[in-house]
Amino acid sequence: MKGKTGYEENGQPFWDPRVRANIHAAGAVLWRYGDSGAVEIAVVHRPKYLDWSLPKGKLDPGETPVIAAVREVGEETGLDCRLGRYLGHVTYPIPGHRKLKRVDYWSAEVAGGAFTANSEVDQLGWYTLDKVQDQLSYPMDRQVLRSFTRLPARTSTLLLVRHAKAGRRDRFDGPDAERPLERAGQAQAQGLVPNLLAFGASEVFSADPVRCVQTVQPLAEKLGVPITLEPLLSETGYAAAKDEARARMVDLVSDSAVRVVCSQGKVIPDLLAWWAERDGVTLPSARNRKGSAWVLSFVDGKLVAADHLDRSLSTDVVKSDAAS
Repeated sequence: MKGKTGYEENGQPFWDPRVRANIHAAGAVLWRYGDSGAVEIAVVHRPKYLDWSLPKGKLDPGETPVIAAVREVGEETGLDCRLGRYLGHVTYPIPGHRKLKRVDYWSAEVAGGAFTANSEVDQLGWYTLDKVQDQLSYPMDRQVLRSFTRLPARTSTLLLVRHAKAGRRDRFDGPDAERPLERAGQAQAQGLVPNLLAFGASEVFSADPVRCVQTVQPLAEKLGVPITLEPLLSETGYAAAKDEARARMVDLVSDSAVRVVCSQGKVIPDLLAWWAERDGVTLPSARNRKGSAWVLSFVDGKLVAADHLDRSLSTDVVKSDAAS
């Protein structure tokens, strides 16, 4: 494999490298703590291909990579999982076709279930980190696994969401803090629910503008939990007390819960830039569009990784690049 563009044969690529992937898939490095306390990785055997690989599969129409990763793990292994940090993607040609497949991968901790052989996978093996590389059939799977091993397996997750679409400020007759979501924003709010649940979302917090609260209201209703208001995380609150707002966000990082926090467009970029500089993390480029989300990963309270979910939260994802 060469970089992230795919395989070569006799020094020549199988395809024009400027061509975008036209088949999208998602998978996971599925892990657990074994009886000895060591991290173990799941490797599946597919009788159709006579190979051993990480669990993965193609997106269903309208499905996001995040949701597909959880579904494919469940279908291939019978196990429930909770996604953690993003591990990157691989792109490779489909033999016999002028098509490219892109597979996005996440770390995923087992959360329940039991393996049962099925039509796609007839065996599942668990291997410690010092043995799993030799069990994988493909270099690209080993590449993904190396990304996994760069940080501890278990990280704490905080999900930071920018409120969904709320129409134009100059067209709303009333205080800006009371401007509600428009129809498109309501659809975005509903779409966030399964994607945030894939990361184990369990508690919900929001800046106090109505459009922020409404963005996470469907998730709170699904979980059956209250929404805790955070006035410091609104644009006005953040501008007036930036140090206190940053300290509050740091306090919201939890080892026992996956918290979702909804804030605004003039807060999130500055907050994340400060956090990344403090902890030495390079942020991926992001447009921070309305209805998008950040998956922030922590070890012992320190930010160690940040991934932006933007077009990957769109129902039109099959026509665009996946979470990057």
